[in-house]
Amino acid sequence: MLNQGELPLLLIVDDAAENLQLLSSLLQGRYRIKVAKSGEKALELLQQDVLPDLILLDILMPGIDGYAVCREIKSNVRTSKIPVIFLTALNEVNDETRGFKVGGSDFITKPFNPDIVLARIKTQVELQAERKKSESLLRILLPEQVINDLIQTGQHTPEVHSEVSILFCDFVGFTQVTTTLSPVELIEELSAIFSEFDEICEANSVTRIKTIGDAYMAVCGLNGTVPNHAEKLIETALAFIAFLETRNQKQELDWNCRIGIHSGSVIGGIVGKTRFVYDVMGDDVNIAARVESNGIPMQVVITSETKDRLGNLHASESLGNFSLKGKGHKELFRVIR
Repeated sequence: MLNQGELPLLLIVDDAAENLQLLSSLLQGRYRIKVAKSGEKALELLQQDVLPDLILLDILMPGIDGYAVCREIKSNVRTSKIPVIFLTALNEVNDETRGFKVGGSDFITKPFNPDIVLARIKTQVELQAERKKSESLLRILLPEQVINDLIQTGQHTPEVHSEVSILFCDFVGFTQVTTTLSPVELIEELSAIFSEFDEICEANSVTRIKTIGDAYMAVCGLNGTVPNHAEKLIETALAFIAFLETRNQKQELDWNCRIGIHSGSVIGGIVGKTRFVYDVMGDDVNIAARVESNGIPMQVVITSETKDRLGNLHASESLGNFSLKGKGHKELFRVIR
């Protein structure tokens, strides 16, 4: 059973005190309840930090009516995804049509039938919970703007991101490890490690792009302008290493990684139509991959382009010039932990 603070939050908007009392009594214990006696008060409450999971909205109210309130809710990016169930004594088809046109999700007619009220609210709350869960999973893999574009239009136009940092990470001796583990054990190990990497990325506003076998690729700076993208990605890389070191002390199998970071620009977009994935590409992506392949186990190796964006935030030392396949010679640096 959920604690009181974990229950879904409903906002009930009705100018009739008896309706507010009836609905509150019926829903108490199943949901947390907020009430508003006017459309103006409802819009005021929606400016607060905690947003409701569902709004029950009367149509006929003095001042701003329910249609206008719903239209305002749906035009605001912050509240547009909150489902609205209209409360109405009107039974005309055109009233329902108008309600759906302004963004309503369902109708509950007065006088209230308790079973119908509970069933329709339960349906919308569950749909909202599933939507939030899906978007939460998407945010691990996709930049915020890409998610919004896909939800609103079903497509995303490729973009050039001129200021980002790119990370590649893979495991030392992975081929040998695969011979010592069963397929199930191998997938479980990678899943556990990459899941932790995902959480570290999310905490640092970094987007995981993809994994290929034991390789993990991430980018910082895709979600709008991030002036400290190089710093955030280095902090992410250091957290990867710290996690593996802690994990290695508790597990029989040691995992050691190489991490390479380069900063520059990328082209980002959706690849594919039926099984699409978000990917980034460009010369700077290739350089980052080459840096990782020339890296040092359990160290963060960066290019001068990344180092220059750090200022004095992280100490580093030169590793000398390296011949990067297809990219000529480039000086690489080790971040001093």
